[in-house]
Order: sequence, then C-alpha cells, then structure tokens
Amino acid sequence: MTLAAAPAASRPEPGPTQAQPIRFVSMYEKTPKIHARSVQGRFARLRWLIVWLTQAVFFGVPWLQWNGRQAVYFDLDAPRFHVFALVLQPQDLVFLAGLLVIAALALFFFTALAGRLWCGYACPQTVYTEIYQWLELKTEGDRHARMRLDTLPWTFDKVRRKAAKHALWLAVALAAGFTFVGYFIPIRELPEQLAQAGLASWPAFWLLFYGGVLYGHAGFMREQICKYMCPYARIQSTLIDGDSLVIAYDNARGDPRGARPRRTDPKAVGLGSCTDCTLCVQVCPAGIDIRHGLQNECIGCAACIDACDDVMKKMDYPTGLIRYATSNGVEQRLARAQMLRRLWRPRVLVYGALLSVAGTAFALGMALRTPVGLDVMRDRGVMARLGEDGRLENLYRVKLTNRGERATEVRLSVQGLQGAEIDHAAPVRLAPGEVRALGVRLSLSATAAASMEAGARPVQLVVTETGHTTPAVQERTTFLVPR
Repeated sequence: MTLAAAPAASRPEPGPTQAQPIRFVSMYEKTPKIHARSVQGRFARLRWLIVWLTQAVFFGVPWLQWNGRQAVYFDLDAPRFHVFALVLQPQDLVFLAGLLVIAALALFFFTALAGRLWCGYACPQTVYTEIYQWLELKTEGDRHARMRLDTLPWTFDKVRRKAAKHALWLAVALAAGFTFVGYFIPIRELPEQLAQAGLASWPAFWLLFYGGVLYGHAGFMREQICKYMCPYARIQSTLIDGDSLVIAYDNARGDPRGARPRRTDPKAVGLGSCTDCTLCVQVCPAGIDIRHGLQNECIGCAACIDACDDVMKKMDYPTGLIRYATSNGVEQRLARAQMLRRLWRPRVLVYGALLSVAGTAFALGMALRTPVGLDVMRDRGVMARLGEDGRLENLYRVKLTNRGERATEVRLSVQGLQGAEIDHAAPVRLAPGEVRALGVRLSLSATAAASMEAGARPVQLVVTETGHTTPAVQERTTFLVPR
C-alpha cells in the first residue's frame, strides 16, 4: 500500500490550517490476461520446426530399444543410467557436472552473441506455450475471438469451446507426464504398472505432478514464468552489451508513427515507416511493446519481426523495421557486415574458448573412460600385519565396476613392488553394470620385507580383462613396511 493525495477535482482547496486528505492506493494490481495473436513468417516457421524436433526427441526416445533394453533409461533403484551404449554409475557424476558446465558456458556464449535464443526457440516453457496457444487458436479462435468469448455470458457454445480447449491441454500434459515417467520406469511396462497400482503409486504421482505443472505453466502462467520465476531474465543484462544481436526497433526509421493509406510515401505525410498498427504488441507472448526498447520480459521469439515484416510488405515498404540487430548498430547506422564483425568481441571469444575447452575435455573423458572401474582404499583398521607364515600383509578394500553392457571377466594383479603377491589371483566375473566390493590382501615374504627400509612403498593394482594382455585399468596405492 502507498499513500497519495486525493485528486484535485475531488478535494477542497487547502486553507491555511487545512491539511490535504490522504487516501490509500493499492500497488497489487491483477496482471491483465494476454491474448497473443497468431502470426506467420520465417521465425514462426523456425519455432515450429524446433517444436517438432524437440517433441519428436522427447516423446520418441523412450520407445527406442538398445541391446534388448530401453535405449535411454534412468534406473534409480540400481542406481544406473543407460544412454544408448553408455552406462553411468553414481561415481560418474563428474560427467553430469561436466555437462552442466558446458550447458552454462553455451548459455553465456549464445546470449552474449545473440540474446535469448534459448528462451525464444527451445525452452520447454516456450515450446509448450506455443503448442497450447495453437490448441487455443483451434478451439476458441484468434485474439479478437478469444477476447470477445471471455466477455460473453456462459452459453452452451462457450462451455463447449472452453471444455474442448482444456481437454486438449490436459491430454498433452498427461502425455508429457507419462513420457517423463517413462524415462525412469520402462515405458513399455508403465501402462501395466499404472493399471495395477492405480493412483496410489509413485509413478501415478509423478505423472500427475509433471502433467499438472505443465498444464498450469503453459496454460495459465505462461509469461509470468518468464517474468518472475525464471532467473535468466534477470541475468541477461549482465551477459549482453551494445554489440549483442537482439530484437531491436529502428526508431530513426520508424518515428514519428501514425496511420496512413496503403503504399503512402512516409516522407510525404511527415511520418516514419511505423504505421502504429500495434501488431507487434498483439503478437508478443509477453505483452510488451518492443518499440520502447529491449526489456527484461522479451524472450527473443521474433514474433514481432514476423508481424512487422508482413505489414511492411503490405505497405510496400522495406522490411526490417523490427529486426535482429545490435544496439550500437541501430544507433550508429552500421551496415549488417559491420555489426556481424563486431559480434566477435573479447567476451564472446572468451566464452567460446572456455566452451571449446570444456567440450573437448568432456569428449576426451568419455573417450578415455575405461570399461572397468577400479577404486582402491586401504583398510584403516589394519595398516600392516604379520601372517601365520611370517609374511608381511597389507589389507585393501577394492571396488570393481563393470561399465559396459556385457558380462566380463577380469583378473587382479600387482605391479611396482618386487616379490609382492595378491590373494585374488582367480578371475572375477562381473555382470553388466555390476559393482563388486572385494577384500584384497597384498603380501611380502619375511625375507623381502626385512630387506626393505621402513615406510610406504608405491604399488599399483592392475585389472586385466580375460583374453587381453593390455591392462584395462590400474590404480596407485601404497604398501606399508612398519618399523
């Protein structure tokens, strides 16, 4: 709440001792509903192409099979993540961290280069809002028809249209929820599990939860998610500068604005190219006026460019009054080639270099990833001891992990310490994805141990797959010779 003086028309003139009356003005105003108008154009076609591609991947991948199992399957019970031929264990979370770093650097790079490309074309919020708006268009009509329908009393036709729209929205939401759960429970078995367990089960809960969130976000909250919940709108100003490609309105060419007959020369009537038709505002999913400059709410979807270009063609004016351009380019009237050259500035090059390094490191890490994992830890309870035959023994906890999809047989051996023997000479068979913990004992004869000085000696435990001569993996540790 804030305090304000009453309007002059509703209050008496203050006298020498008369104070102005005080009234309360609420700062909490309901946000008006945005009825975005449908638009056609090259950027609209590009958005729909990305919608089809992303949804084909999301809905199609869980149904793919690989070596008799689901190709992409996140088994939380094991836990084990299958991505085609790749099998990831919890200890492989470093690769997930690497992917997150790469995603962050890619976001920085493309934002510094060309603004909110992710938000405008590939963000799930944008993708599903586009789908929901298309369903709304088919059931309730375009912008003016929807606005008129909202003001009409509830009739059979209005109920029918509204019910059809929400039924289609719910169908899309539940289909997406079913597919999402299908990444964590084999999707071909999921219908049977849902039929047997019913709503009182975790799969049903997550299906309804994901579907409900999607239904609320894409159907009702829409631009509110981008304005208030997504932090990207707040940080984009720190990632872009005057040489970033953004959606820009050319004030020098467009102003002063005003209506005029079709194909009228703007100079002849003392106006700019902007006809003040407000179509750029009507098609904006965020409800902003791009003619006031770049704003945090702008998601970079380029719907305003398509709308404005269509008007410019009808007026027989050059297109590009609203276009992808840089702030400096518009202000300084730079040619397109000059703007593109200035895109490759230090911050973009730094982000690009970091992204290349992170991507290369990730690719090398995946390529050099061994088929068998080996973790070695010394037994903290017994550092060293003498066996019954007088041999000096060190104890270790060894964990073997089969990172492949086929069973394998491995042998343990020791290197780096002359005379050392290992008690696990027999081969160890590992099932696909199996993690096996072993207690391993390394020993030295009494004569060999007596000839050594006290201290820790470097030693290596080596794992070799049966039928191979080259070690699959080896791990360094120490062998303690007590005083």
